[in-house]
Amino acid sequence: MLFNRNKKAGALIALAASAALMLSGCASGSSTAPDNGDSDNGSSNNGGSSSSITFLPKNLGNPYFDTSSKGGKAAVAEFGGVFNEVGPAEATPDAQVSFINTATQQGVNGLVVSANDPKAICDALNEARDAGVKVVTFDSDTNPECRDLFVNQATAEGIAKVQVDIISEQIGDAGQIAILSASANATNQNAWIDLMKEDLAANHPNIELVEVVYGDDDDQTSFEKTAALLQTYPELKGIVSPTTVGVAAAARYLSTSDAKGKVALTGLGTPNQMREYVEDGTVAEFALWNPEDLGYLAAYAAEALISGDITGATGDTFEAGKLGSYTVEEGGSVLLGEPYRFNAENIGDFDF
Repeated sequence: MLFNRNKKAGALIALAASAALMLSGCASGSSTAPDNGDSDNGSSNNGGSSSSITFLPKNLGNPYFDTSSKGGKAAVAEFGGVFNEVGPAEATPDAQVSFINTATQQGVNGLVVSANDPKAICDALNEARDAGVKVVTFDSDTNPECRDLFVNQATAEGIAKVQVDIISEQIGDAGQIAILSASANATNQNAWIDLMKEDLAANHPNIELVEVVYGDDDDQTSFEKTAALLQTYPELKGIVSPTTVGVAAAARYLSTSDAKGKVALTGLGTPNQMREYVEDGTVAEFALWNPEDLGYLAAYAAEALISGDITGATGDTFEAGKLGSYTVEEGGSVLLGEPYRFNAENIGDFDF
């Protein structure tokens, strides 16, 4: 698989995505690793760091977070730390609090968190920080005062723009579209949607956004929301789903409906997840970043904080293994790269 790696925050990382943005796992508070062949919770210490780093995705059992955790585990193994993953079964606003509290009590060195809500877990995260835990958010941020660093998969502007560009190209820059999002409280989703609305208003006056609906990153709910959109808006020309669970569920519905080939669909998805729908003509093009690289970078960012190589201040730099050097930007963020567009011409080049 060939794509260019971003070496600094701001450089393009030809990403290849892999994602199905959220679901399934262990809501009880017990530690559960993704079922992706990396189910052991630790990584052997190979003589480097002794850092213990716990990944806390929005929820477990989600291919997107399985992939990001695979990258995180690989990074932790490289610098000789101990990897663990915990998480809730459902991506609700406060479902992560008990896992944060448990990790704090266990004395982990670092938490790598994809937040279900920007505020709901802040108190728990700040208690962890007061106890000496370094907190890195990735994929979906908290309020900045609740963490030490945010590892951003791509700029919100870039993610929003690529989706608007694709849908406008597919529908001839005119007609009704709808957005099928994840949960109503998802920080990243809401930021992208706000920017998509701005882009549509400023640059695509003939496109009408008729509704934003929420599938809660659940396959069946997203499938049903897609059906409802088509019934409610018979003139609908396109759907944008900025969540891998949603875009796959929408594609599954469209692929066997009368709307196939008539209603365009794009959003954020993984090649393996979307391949059949690209090959059968349901979806012409979609976008994403590489979640494995995102998890890998987040783990190295956590290690850099734990070791004292950086504090999270603007201008701090650190090395992230095979990805190279990264710089902390204003607001305590580190940028992985820019979105990548997948279509029939290139999707066969990727396997994740």
